[in-house]
Amino acid sequence: MKIIITEHAMFEANRRNIPEELIRSAIKNPLQKLSSKKRRVIVQNKYHDETEEKEMILRIIGMESAGEFKVITVYKTSKIDKYWKKGGKDEGNI
Repeated sequence: MKIIITEHAMFEANRRNIPEELIRSAIKNPLQKLSSKKRRVIVQNKYHDETEEKEMILRIIGMESAGEFKVITVYKTSKIDKYWKKGGKDEGNI
């Protein structure tokens, strides 16, 4: 799958100290993939953030089409209970 990271998404990733490799890895191997507004997709993975020294969720908002994922924005949050869909890896997936 071709991954396109927009200029805005790259700016936000740099500002939020999110490595590009982490973004690409999450898109290729998402723990959850959710539907969103405007036909967008939210890919999210839990991970341990070394800078924050706690468990976080990496959330990637993008648009998916045949063989391509275009990253619109990306952020990380510690609000796991707010964003993580309960019930395991597959619940909430498209």
